[in-house]
Amino acid sequence: MYGLKQDWEVEEEARCLVLEDFESLTPRWCPGCGDHAVLGSLQRLARDLQLPPEEMVIVSGIGCSSRFPHYMKTYGFHGLHGRPLPIASGVLSRRPDLNVFVVTGDGDCCAIGTAHWIHAIRHNMNLTVLLFDNNIYGLTKMQSSPTTPLGNPSNTHPGGVPIGPINPLEVTLGIANASFVAQTLDWNPLHLYNTIKQAHEHNGLAFVRILQRCPHFMRDRWNELQDDTSQVVVLEHPDGIQVEDGVRRIFPNIRTHDPADLGGGRHLATGEEGIPMGLLYRNPASPRYNDITEQGLGLTTADKLAGLEAELDRFAL
Repeated sequence: MYGLKQDWEVEEEARCLVLEDFESLTPRWCPGCGDHAVLGSLQRLARDLQLPPEEMVIVSGIGCSSRFPHYMKTYGFHGLHGRPLPIASGVLSRRPDLNVFVVTGDGDCCAIGTAHWIHAIRHNMNLTVLLFDNNIYGLTKMQSSPTTPLGNPSNTHPGGVPIGPINPLEVTLGIANASFVAQTLDWNPLHLYNTIKQAHEHNGLAFVRILQRCPHFMRDRWNELQDDTSQVVVLEHPDGIQVEDGVRRIFPNIRTHDPADLGGGRHLATGEEGIPMGLLYRNPASPRYNDITEQGLGLTTADKLAGLEAELDRFAL
C-alpha cells in the first residue's frame, strides 16, 4: 500500500522481483571494466532483498561510474561533478523511506567533491556510498586523479605523477563520526556482493571503497594483486563481512579484525600489512543527522500552520 498522502492510498498486488526488473539501458562501459561487476552485484542485491525499484534511488556525479543511474531501472539522478553526496542527502532528508545509493569515483569524490565527502561522513546520514577507485580519470581520458600512484604516467603528468596519492580509507577513518568503512575488489564477486549487502543494511553512512579495474587506461594497475593474492589481507570477524569458502580458496592471508577497533582499522588502512579487504570499522551508535531532518515530515499543511500560529501567538499583545 502506498500513496502521496496518508489518506491517498491504493492497494498493490504482491510481486516477485527478478533481475530484469532492475535492468535498464545496455551499459556502455569498456569490456573488462570493473563497473560491470558492481552493477551486477547491486542488481542481484536488489532482487535478493526484493527492494521495490520505485523505492530505490541511485545518485551519481560525473565520470565513467556515474553513468550508473542510466543502467538501473530505478529512480536516479545523474548530478554535477563532485556533487552526488549533497543531492543524496537532500533526497534522504525528505524521503527517509527510500533506499539511497551513491555512486562516485576517485576523481568525483576525492578531488572536486572532497568537501562534500568529508561532511557527508560527519553527518552520517543513512546512505550507501560506493567509491569506484580505478586510480585515474577515465571519462576525460587518462588524467591523474587524487589516488593515482606516485610515478604513474598520465596525460597530465607524462613524466609520472610527482606526488603520492591520498588514501580514501585513511581519510574517511580520520573524520569524526565515521560509522562504516569497508574495502572490496571488483574482481571478487562474492566479497563484492557481501560487502555491498552489509553496507546497505547498516543504519548510517556506509562508505565502501571498491578497487576497480580500468582495462583501457590502467590496464596493469591491479595485476600484481591478482597474480599474488597473498598481498591482500582478508578481514574476518563475526561482525564483519562474510568470508565465504570461495574467497578463502583464493586469498590465503586471512586475519581476524574486530570492526569496533578504530585504531586497528586505521592501521590496516595504511596498507603496511597488505591491501585490506573487508570491514575496517563499524560503529552503529554514531549519531545520524537524518534523525533530525526527519522530524516533522508527517505533519500536514494544517498542522504546520497551526504550529506557526501558536508560535506567533506567543508574541501577540
